[in-house]
Amino acid sequence: MVIGYHLIITAYGFWLPNDPRGSWSDFVGAWELFRFGRATKTDCRQSVASKPHNQHTRLAAKKALKYPEVHFMGIQARAIGRGFANFVQRSGLTVWACSILPEHVHFVIARHQYNVEQVANLLKGAATKLLIEEKIHPFKNYSTKNGRLPKAWAQRLWKVFLDSNKDIHRAIKYVENNPLKEGKPRQQWSFTTSLK
Repeated sequence: MVIGYHLIITAYGFWLPNDPRGSWSDFVGAWELFRFGRATKTDCRQSVASKPHNQHTRLAAKKALKYPEVHFMGIQARAIGRGFANFVQRSGLTVWACSILPEHVHFVIARHQYNVEQVANLLKGAATKLLIEEKIHPFKNYSTKNGRLPKAWAQRLWKVFLDSNKDIHRAIKYVENNPLKEGKPRQQWSFTTSLK
């Protein structure tokens, strides 16, 4: 039985649907990206981030995006964290670990009354609300004709089902150590709680 999830939500442009290493997408929705190939759907349960690939093709596809790929800066990460905290407090979501990195966010969360896809969307919405309120949204200079801002988050998510305390502890360790891989300090957020 699933008791938790390792959830990864990504910023706009971080992992494209036709990434040569594989993606979780079934289609490429923009012609500018489709020119670089069809969707590279994979069902691999292990990370493919270190898989050898044609970096030139991947980077060229990123340059063809409608907007620049998003890299959250420190002040934006703090606002995102406050947005997450607001949602966690309102929803009662249990978060065992979280790392907010420039291009993606890792969570280890308990199973909730909402399905994991809905949890991801609500977390992204809460974070976006704070970015807009604090006038630090990455696309603040790209408002559309109706005054709305483009989404700073990718549409989909990546999730791993956790069905034992051993799996949860392994995922927590991975998430807590993830910033170190990028030369950043370990993170501790007020909305996380220890696994009992």
